[in-house]
Amino acid sequence: MNDQIDSSSGDEHGELGDAEYSEFMELATHEGFDPEEIEGAIDEAGHGPLPVLAVVGRPNVGKSTLVNRIIGRREAVVQDKPGVTRDRVTYEAEWAGRRFKVVDTGGWEQDVLGLDAAVAAQAEYAIEAADAVVFVVDSTVGATDTDEAVVKLLRRAGKPVVLCANKVDGQSGEADATALWSLGLGEPHPVSSLHGRGTGDMLDAVLEALPEAPEQTFGTAIGGPRRIALIGRPNVGKSSLLNKVAGEERVVVNEIAGTTRDPVDELIELGGTVWKFVDTAGIRRRVHLQEGADYYASLRTAAAVEKAEVAVVLIDTSESISVQDQRIITMAVDAGRALVVAFNKWDTLDEERRYYLEREIETELAQIAWAPRVNVSARTGRHMERLVPAIETALQGWETRVPTGRLNAFLGELVAGHPHPIRGGKQPRILFGTQAGTRPPRFVLFASGFIEAGYRRFVERRLREEFGFEGTPIHISVRVREKRGRKK
Repeated sequence: MNDQIDSSSGDEHGELGDAEYSEFMELATHEGFDPEEIEGAIDEAGHGPLPVLAVVGRPNVGKSTLVNRIIGRREAVVQDKPGVTRDRVTYEAEWAGRRFKVVDTGGWEQDVLGLDAAVAAQAEYAIEAADAVVFVVDSTVGATDTDEAVVKLLRRAGKPVVLCANKVDGQSGEADATALWSLGLGEPHPVSSLHGRGTGDMLDAVLEALPEAPEQTFGTAIGGPRRIALIGRPNVGKSSLLNKVAGEERVVVNEIAGTTRDPVDELIELGGTVWKFVDTAGIRRRVHLQEGADYYASLRTAAAVEKAEVAVVLIDTSESISVQDQRIITMAVDAGRALVVAFNKWDTLDEERRYYLEREIETELAQIAWAPRVNVSARTGRHMERLVPAIETALQGWETRVPTGRLNAFLGELVAGHPHPIRGGKQPRILFGTQAGTRPPRFVLFASGFIEAGYRRFVERRLREEFGFEGTPIHISVRVREKRGRKK
């Protein structure tokens, strides 16, 4: 077979070469698809990592309400009480045909560190991964000392900022918004996130501030080290692991929540290769600050994942696999990063715990059975040599591309041998497909009717069996042929 699976990519038509694209479009047109529809599907599926917009500001200025307005649905939790912990802090949004990610930094107060410090820390973590920032100020209150502290932070960060003067519910509030020119961040955009007033104009400004694509292009810089995020719940051993692979005490391990304020990226040589490890250590729980510490951990994790190419998820084998472990894994998968699961403290397991842990892995982590697994001890350094091969395997899967000819031969055999179940007297059929992008692999399948989720999972499973894709999530989108008259 001449077609080979590779990691190369083209610059036009998603990642299809010119000849491959022409052949594919001829096939698509023959099956009754509109060429513009095909191009739109490939472009949509073939995008790289989306630009990131951080929404920051002090507590209770309406950030979560604004996030819900931007994403067009009620997902971010809105509550007057500070300290509300959310499972997710990153959402996908679209405005005027452009897609981007929104990071909701929601407000809560950590009195032990002082309000200014808490807001500044919260904003830092979100801005770290952002391409642009929406700074939300309560126009009915005006600029406070805390707002001024955030302004200083934003100026140091050097990211584009769109100033949102929130809670302007009518013409009478316009003067309050005008007063925010004093912050020195440019034009205040009067908005009522509750009622939607002015949000369109503000989002137009957001699109001007956001890049068309992220400035960072993963893995393409010559000699640039690959970026690895060590993520996991508090006290799982992230600092210890980073220190062990570095061969020295690079990260201070401290039990005080919030002591690590500035994430430091560590350049470390492993297996003859220099890697850049994104530090997410330093968040620890205290009982009376449990909600806040968990929230900070989630925000830091989201920021680290957005910056990385590979997420190494650490799991403490001495404890049962928790819902929090699963949420962190889901965060990495949803972000489309290559994934390695490192089971820490493996040297402490007795036979009984090892037996039950294997059962937990089978049941609780079945959705990521494709991820390379390493059993390590950050304390003793056991099996650390297995970490680099696992990371390299995940990166290879993340960048793998299947040529369209080989993919369609596979799909033809698959549909013939295992057709979609008949529903409502009709049997939808996958007609053809293409891989529109890599990092992670993204496929577009074109079908004669709606393809059920169960059958999509079946297709994904067979794709992995046939082509590998170890260590990477796979994104599959389906376009259904529009019903219209066709000449026989």
